[in-house]
Amino acid sequence: MKVRNEPATSRESGDAAPTREGLASPGRGVSRDVLLRMYRLMLLSRKIDDEEIKLKRKNQIYFQISGAGHEALLVAAGMHLRGGHDWFYPYYRDRALCLAIGMTPADMFREGLGTADDPNSGGRQMPSHWGHKALNIVSQGSPTGTQCLQAVGCAEAGRYLAQVADARAHASSFQADEVVVFTLGDGTTSEGEFWEALNSLTNLSLPVLVIVEDNGYAISVPVEVGVAGGDISRLVSGFPNLRRFKVDGTDAEASYREFGEAVRHVRETRGPAFVHATCTRPYSHSLSDDHSFYRPKRELADETGRDPVVRLRARLVDERIASADEIAAIEREVDDEVQRGLAEAMTSPVPDPASATRHVYSESVNPASGAFDTEPAPGTDAAVSMVELINRCLKDEMARDAGIVVFGEDVADASRSEVLDECGGKGGVFKVTYGLQKIYGGVRVFNSPLAEANIVGRAVGWATRGLKPVVEIQFFDYIWPAMMQIRDELSMMRWRSNGEFACPVVIRVPIGGYLQGGAIYHSQSGEVIFTHCPGLRVVMPSTALDANGLLRTAIRCDDPVLFLEHKHLYRQPYAKGVYPGPDYMIPFGKAKVVREGSDLTVITYGAVVRRAWMAAEALAKEGGPSVEVIDLRSLSPYDWEAVAASVRKTSRALVAHEDHLSFGYGGEIASRIADELFEWLDAPVKRYAGLDTPVGYAPVLEDAILPQKEGLERAMRDLAAY
Repeated sequence: MKVRNEPATSRESGDAAPTREGLASPGRGVSRDVLLRMYRLMLLSRKIDDEEIKLKRKNQIYFQISGAGHEALLVAAGMHLRGGHDWFYPYYRDRALCLAIGMTPADMFREGLGTADDPNSGGRQMPSHWGHKALNIVSQGSPTGTQCLQAVGCAEAGRYLAQVADARAHASSFQADEVVVFTLGDGTTSEGEFWEALNSLTNLSLPVLVIVEDNGYAISVPVEVGVAGGDISRLVSGFPNLRRFKVDGTDAEASYREFGEAVRHVRETRGPAFVHATCTRPYSHSLSDDHSFYRPKRELADETGRDPVVRLRARLVDERIASADEIAAIEREVDDEVQRGLAEAMTSPVPDPASATRHVYSESVNPASGAFDTEPAPGTDAAVSMVELINRCLKDEMARDAGIVVFGEDVADASRSEVLDECGGKGGVFKVTYGLQKIYGGVRVFNSPLAEANIVGRAVGWATRGLKPVVEIQFFDYIWPAMMQIRDELSMMRWRSNGEFACPVVIRVPIGGYLQGGAIYHSQSGEVIFTHCPGLRVVMPSTALDANGLLRTAIRCDDPVLFLEHKHLYRQPYAKGVYPGPDYMIPFGKAKVVREGSDLTVITYGAVVRRAWMAAEALAKEGGPSVEVIDLRSLSPYDWEAVAASVRKTSRALVAHEDHLSFGYGGEIASRIADELFEWLDAPVKRYAGLDTPVGYAPVLEDAILPQKEGLERAMRDLAAY
């Protein structure tokens, strides 16, 4: 069983670093003024926690989670860092850190009360979900560990801005000696994204300060259950380029000294540091938890002697660093400041219910507007494939905007650039990004680890700095490790921060089947899962020209975009198009009538567009119904006006898509037609889609599972005959 009440301080540097253990003795480089300031901030943090607990018990706030026991290490860190200069990716115990870098008690009470002027989220997030634009505290979500990769991306962006001066015009903030900080509890060190982040930040030797606040518990789970050996410092000892520190985080003086050295190291060397600070958790995990159910009284009593606030106060008095009157004066000042902050917050207005829909998407850039509706300006070039026109768009946009970077698995021509004279280069498994690195260099086009959450999480960090990452997930089938970053971080960042932060990332993803051998894990669809994410734009072109125009819109808009590229269409002759020039754009939410008709409407997208067109042509040749085929092109938003106009004209609607029929994207379109256009309908709204199975490897299985021309013909004929 791990003993947690030994006050130890040590510092490590690399594998061969010396260590020092033992309590810090008086007078070891921390001034009286610093210790008094630390005590004031630590006490302020604790008093705000205690006041919030009272408010929760009176039902004046709706949730409370405290930072008690963490105050010394966080104030120590904050006193060496600079709000608005450095960048912060905190977690929910970090009240004292936020106070130390400039947040006010009123700011914190506003968050607990859920007021409209709460700088953290405007009443949209739970208390202790920190965020402050002016202080560079990036909006924090509830998923544990997601902030780690975002901090890596933020630090990468800072390094990029240091190297590429032209990109600084796009950046929200940049300082040559900035430090990026991410904090987490000992429980979060079990998350895979923590380890992915350590791998990347040490591999790239980024200026990141990692702070593990080890209070011994992840809610009710003790540290030895989640951390092999019970000591995260031992587990990270093999990472290269990582300066490591271990400190008793209840000792204010030792924490101040060790964090000073850690921050100095990061700021001066531009490399990472890792601080493992042990601390206490005197209160339950939150007011929704009761730690008496799993922590014995003896353990809690032992922790009381290590309470950082009590411990520092005792030292100040016992060693006559401050008189009892001085301490009492500080305590009165803190009480007054807490009450003033609460009184100020109590007068703040509650959010306007009508504001609930604000900041889901950008309010300054509307990619569905006429500003994104431009005409192609083709030259004399021959028609080329979708692969080539996507590639041309990327080249154009990177030439236009130095803030654009491209990364993902295999997207570079070669990570070892010296081999390019001998080798042709990769440029993506489908060659979509081929040649970009040769033109723009490895600073702007580079490979990532084989880790999808790593790609998207880092992209979030780049984007919150004002840059434009265009990243690739190699196959849609493998996007799921990134789902937490996409659903809970990328799509929610603008809304949860009340419009203060945005993540205009473009995620390019090859999708779909009809591959003759793609099988289960290279043929999936599933776009409906992402259209169900408010804040995320989803588009899926069916031709090369549309891919070029829609990708340019995706890059120039200010929202995150999932750009789905159907693999089957990449090199199909019928999908080819002529290069339309460097400024061609198609607005999101603008469908295209692929074939006009009068008897029934087919609403579709992706690879099914061509099959629907072929089926409609076949029916026309045999004197059958006249079928109008609409290619949605953009799935979120989608062009309801075009759908409605066509259905009013034909009075019959068939929604067709490649993905499974049940719970599919077509269900939304079909239900809305039935709901809003009922009086124009002469037949039930029908759907035609893939079977509710995975996609098989054998061609006969794939053909049976995915929508085919013949099946579409039958569906059209049956609907027309109703």
